[in-house]
Amino acid sequence: MRDRQRAASGKQDRRVQLGEQRRARTRARIITAAFDLYGTDQGSQLRVEDVARQAGVTRATFYGYFTNLHELREAVAFELTHEIFARVVKTHQQLDDPAVQIACAIRFYLGKAKSDRQWAQSVVNISASGKPFGAETFHRAEENVQLGLDAGRFKLWNSTLGRDIVLGTCLAAMCTIIEQETPDIYPELVAGHVLMGLGLELDEARSIATAELPPLAELD
Repeated sequence: MRDRQRAASGKQDRRVQLGEQRRARTRARIITAAFDLYGTDQGSQLRVEDVARQAGVTRATFYGYFTNLHELREAVAFELTHEIFARVVKTHQQLDDPAVQIACAIRFYLGKAKSDRQWAQSVVNISASGKPFGAETFHRAEENVQLGLDAGRFKLWNSTLGRDIVLGTCLAAMCTIIEQETPDIYPELVAGHVLMGLGLELDEARSIATAELPPLAELD
């Protein structure tokens, strides 16, 4: 009797495990489909029907995983930006100056955009209908600006304004990188002018923006 109960319980556990695996695969397929679509010129006008068709699922199946496109967009934003975000944050641990941290982050993000324009297009499109660069980067940028204000490095009304200067300029620069050829030093030029917008003098902003870039930290 006990053997039969254990066998039945084992089969039930296996069915639950297989069901969870199927759900994970379907969810991943939907996110991958959205990622591919966001990387196109039409990605900013994405519809549920487009994602469902690309993923090979029905609308009903889509809504079984995401309540709306905004929720899907946040999931895609995380997949798009979490790795570089985490690596930049880890790199920041080696840097004491908030101005240097912000300049390096801009150079890392724009450098990736220059080397992977489909990624950059996806980031631009997901930013059109939500927090620029996703929630993690959005909040971290404001935290970095606040550190600079607290240290007396920046001269701004508040951290929200600084965040918008950093992310808005960086996002516009990504659009330029997607649409036309830019010089190799474009990330440095953008970083320097952002620092001036945050209140640094020209010479110091230029020196920080063109300093040797530390290696982007690897994740454990």
